[in-house]
Amino acid sequence: MKLDALRKIIREEVKGAIQEELKDILLEAVRAPKNVVVESTPTAPVALTQTSTEQKAQLREALKNTMAPDMNFTSANVQQPLRVTSTDTMSPNGQLPTGDVSMDQIMGLMNK
Repeated sequence: MKLDALRKIIREEVKGAIQEELKDILLEAVRAPKNVVVESTPTAPVALTQTSTEQKAQLREALKNTMAPDMNFTSANVQQPLRVTSTDTMSPNGQLPTGDVSMDQIMGLMNK
């Protein structure tokens, strides 16, 4: 069998399969129950009676209540990013970047 004939057969079969699937998808979409969207009128914004200093004080107090008494964060608590010293990673003198990569970062990259 020649290559052109094989390509033609494959194209026709793929085209037919896609058309069948699209037909099924469209029929499913048409038969699906329709959701009614009800629009609500927006309400007027509530005027704030507190001054910005009162709001800041309230926020500061809320933050104090959520923080444990032994929490003293420094830059040592922050995970350092990878430090690239050289882009040469393949030669005998090359090296990989230094630093730590957490499993959460790796899973985040894999799930994207």
